[in-house]
Amino acid sequence: MNKMLKCIGVASGLPGFKPGISGVIPTTDHMKKGWDDMKRVLFLASALFFASSVVTAFGQQGSTIKHAFALHGDVKYGPDFKHFDYVDPDAPKGGTVRLATVGTFDNLNPFILKGVPAAGVGLLFDTLTDQSADEPFTEYGLLAETIEMPVDRSWVVFTLRSEARWHDGTPVKPEDVVFTFETLISKGHPFYKSYYADVVKVEKTGSRKVKFVFNKGSNPELPLIIGQLPVFSRKYYADRQFDKTSLDPPLGSGPYRVIDIKPGRSITYQLNPDYWGKDLPVNKGRYNFETLRYEYYRDETVLVEAFKAGEYDFRSENTSKVWATAYKGKAFDEGHAIKEELPDENPTGMQAFVFNTRREIFKDSRVRMALGYMFDFEWTNKTLFYGAYTRIDSYFTNSELASSGLPGPDELKLLEPYRSRLPKEVFRKEYAPPVTDGSGNIRPHIRTVLGLLREAGWVLKEGVLTNKKTGEPFEFEIILVSPGMERVAIPFSKNLERIGIKTSIRVVDSSQYVNRVDSFDFDMTSVWWRQSLSPGNEQRDFWSSQAADIPGSRNLAGIKDPVVDALIDKIIKAPDRKSLIAAGRALDRVLLWGHYVIPHYYVQTYRIAYWNKFDRPALKPKYALGFLDTWWVDPIKEKRLKNR
Repeated sequence: MNKMLKCIGVASGLPGFKPGISGVIPTTDHMKKGWDDMKRVLFLASALFFASSVVTAFGQQGSTIKHAFALHGDVKYGPDFKHFDYVDPDAPKGGTVRLATVGTFDNLNPFILKGVPAAGVGLLFDTLTDQSADEPFTEYGLLAETIEMPVDRSWVVFTLRSEARWHDGTPVKPEDVVFTFETLISKGHPFYKSYYADVVKVEKTGSRKVKFVFNKGSNPELPLIIGQLPVFSRKYYADRQFDKTSLDPPLGSGPYRVIDIKPGRSITYQLNPDYWGKDLPVNKGRYNFETLRYEYYRDETVLVEAFKAGEYDFRSENTSKVWATAYKGKAFDEGHAIKEELPDENPTGMQAFVFNTRREIFKDSRVRMALGYMFDFEWTNKTLFYGAYTRIDSYFTNSELASSGLPGPDELKLLEPYRSRLPKEVFRKEYAPPVTDGSGNIRPHIRTVLGLLREAGWVLKEGVLTNKKTGEPFEFEIILVSPGMERVAIPFSKNLERIGIKTSIRVVDSSQYVNRVDSFDFDMTSVWWRQSLSPGNEQRDFWSSQAADIPGSRNLAGIKDPVVDALIDKIIKAPDRKSLIAAGRALDRVLLWGHYVIPHYYVQTYRIAYWNKFDRPALKPKYALGFLDTWWVDPIKEKRLKNR
């Protein structure tokens, strides 16, 4: 399921992955919304993979050939569909949209570990398939005209569309797909090698056909994962170094291309009037803005003021105080600027302070558990967030994979073989974060905290928490990329002072943050692991023992637990939805009782503000905001704004 690699500070990530996917990003006091330069991946499993009422053809070895496919069950749109339900197929094209983000960028190659990719860069690249935003996990052909698979899903063949073209007018070929895959494995971000580990062979099998062969029984969703592959040109990289950062606009096949770059300051994209795929059913009514311009600002405070001054057009707000207090004034009163909340039906995942267990002070789970008591969510929510948030209590928050109560029979079957290796609480107690009365008084917790720390070998000496064996004081650093998160970390730090722990809070720029997190050079930071409706391969990158030693992986906690590895494998190989849910809940319990994080909070809405120049379809996509994808500029509204 997919999967984003990184989205640090400037909301940039891997093309090929849309908003709403699994992934991990740094946080403000709420989760980042709308990853506009990634393709959204949300998965759900149900019954039978090839049960379908749509017309299909039959290929080799009992395989079927289709226009679309789902992990399990039927697809919503048949082979003759004209457009998705949540678009307006007659939406006008045109207009300029000004967007903004914090930080900087130094790279237009988002497929590698080095550098900070520019916002919006994913719009340059098409993928083999594209996912609808009103189905949990169905992919329709984009670069691929048809998709062929056998019942056992041991391979998949994509037949490319004859009309698919790069921006220079040359055709997209199977050789490009093979080159893309092999290059990502050998020279791309380390994430790819792990993510595609069960692909044993990729080869051209016809003038427009490319075949991927998988390990038998390795992963039922691999064909769909491969469908998300962002394809790039073999010819373009023939005389360029793929694994080097570059500000040269790469050759793409997607709806937009770069027309202007001011390094570190702005990047501008233009809708390609000759885009080969503009009339495809998957694209009809989408990509309606003629020009997209991203401006970079130094911090969130400046960003908010710039929006209110009309310097850019659309903003997704992530800070509750700003949402409650900043979006006011004449422009809002007169309807020139709009403040709006829209439902977000995506799984939330886990936003948290994460312990780097590679650090000696955090290796003992009792220490991590103790520090969790010192984060006063109730006071934070009341005092800082206007009571807007709910506490996170699962790695799969807001989905049916979130554990609750005691383990059921299906979970116990998975957990029992490891009973001796797991905390007894996994079997005897429902996980719940510590709760306070919201007054700011955490004295009732301190006795518990000091008892846990004492068991782990830490004692108070003259007001300083000290290791009994080494005599070293308990000190650590919290690094952040957003100043907005600092106001959450400071009260937490002050609470830690009460038990003799010294913390320093350091806000760093996005480039430094990326480098430090990718190299695991931190004690604690604040991140958000975003989950899909159906987790899979990305869980290896998040939690597996192997990923813990791979620079750039999202296993920031440094988890190395054979039980976690085994449960991840159960998730990936789950034969049906019931098995997936059981494995997800079992993994959730093991991670929660490992105390690798201090859970934060969430709100299940998109909080957006925009200048009143847009129109949008009557139906919002169920699993996306839809802004860059389906909205358009209304010329009459835009003129009214200019004349106000």
